Amino acid sequence: MSKGGNPELDEVDKNVEKWRMKKMIQNLEKAKGMASAGLITLMIPPKDQIAKATKLLNEEYGTAASIKSHTTKLAVQSAITSSLAKLKLYAKTPANGLIVYCGNVMTEDNKEKKVTVDLEPFKPVSQAKYVCDNKFHVDELYRMLESDDKYGFIVMDGNGSLFGTLAGNTKEILHRFTVELPKKHGRGGQSALRFARLRLEKRRNYVRKVAELSTQYFITNDRPNVAGLVLAGSAEFKNDLNGSDLFDQRLLPVVMKLVDVAYGGENGFNQAIELSQDVLGNVKFLKEKRLIDEFFDQIAKDTNMYCFGMDDTIRGLEMGAMKTLIIWEEFPYKRYVVSGGNLEVEQVYYMKEEDAIKAGIFKDDEGQQLEVEVMDFVEYAATNYKKFGCTLEFVTNKSQEGAQFCRGFHGIGGLLRYAVNFVELNELEKGGHSDDEGCDGGEEFNDDDFM
Repeated sequence: MSKGGNPELDEVDKNVEKWRMKKMIQNLEKAKGMASAGLITLMIPPKDQIAKATKLLNEEYGTAASIKSHTTKLAVQSAITSSLAKLKLYAKTPANGLIVYCGNVMTEDNKEKKVTVDLEPFKPVSQAKYVCDNKFHVDELYRMLESDDKYGFIVMDGNGSLFGTLAGNTKEILHRFTVELPKKHGRGGQSALRFARLRLEKRRNYVRKVAELSTQYFITNDRPNVAGLVLAGSAEFKNDLNGSDLFDQRLLPVVMKLVDVAYGGENGFNQAIELSQDVLGNVKFLKEKRLIDEFFDQIAKDTNMYCFGMDDTIRGLEMGAMKTLIIWEEFPYKRYVVSGGNLEVEQVYYMKEEDAIKAGIFKDDEGQQLEVEVMDFVEYAATNYKKFGCTLEFVTNKSQEGAQFCRGFHGIGGLLRYAVNFVELNELEKGGHSDDEGCDGGEEFNDDDFM
């Protein structure tokens, strides 16, 4: 049973849940039914009752009795029975609703396999749905993977300012105020300089007020509460704000774009959203770029505050030195825990499946079959990263920086909380017992990997 239903997940936990959901979607999409129907997709929104879904399934079970094909009838009734068994595990509907997938599927080697999944998603289920088909329906899961990042907007001109946010298709105006600023003029004689000073002072006070409100609305718990910030306006005020020492320095890294708009207020807000579409969709890649740029920067400076490759990454985790574990979401390594036979203690290996077969880790020296527990390393990291006292960041190979990380560093590495010289550690261990016998030690890097 997948427990992803906590509505208060932090960003790292949410990214882990998204990765798990991507894997689930891949597996569900591969599944094909044994008959023309028999794979059930059941979705229960947060406010619907479990009893209502139970009643629906019981009615469908009775209807299935009239199916002419004996094979299809048995497949449908079996899937409904499994779905009802899953619903009995819940006294009430979880906070974000419930999604159930049940049915017998055909495996790649033409064998029958029962699939029963009950998922408490990390986002609310949007609609009630019951489908009995020869495939599982995953469109709702895809919807949940869509970005729900919140973006901040400041629309600032000579008449006033507006502070707003955009999350998905929902925009919200947080605050707005008007201002009266003196205009430029050439009158005043000897008083012209005084008028100019007063004008500049009022403009600076205006910028100061906007900067203070920016901190009030877009900083929470000492960090930005939005994924990105767009500064918009019809004059130079947005540039003055962005370059001012009054503007909170914690917000500068999330400023995505400065936009010229023809209006102020809500009309300017709408126009700013339209003109910012090119950057709003790239926030994930911007985050990925900043993370990997920091990783590359540590390597360039030779700070020893980084690690890469399977061996050093495992060592960094086990030492408690890891601050941020960076891993490619399609990282192909697995974790093998081997015991039994003539082994005195269990052995742990981290390697690709084909390397594990070549290394013969599944049998002892006498050829006896060993007990082997296997887990994808990404799943192991997602499950245990908190035990190692670090955060976990997934990267893709779709951005330039992500592709370089995956190609040059095998898709795994990290930023450390203190300096560790892995080269010296490896040299010391060569003279004695090596702690990483269980790791795939064939990692080699060349100059091209760092270019």
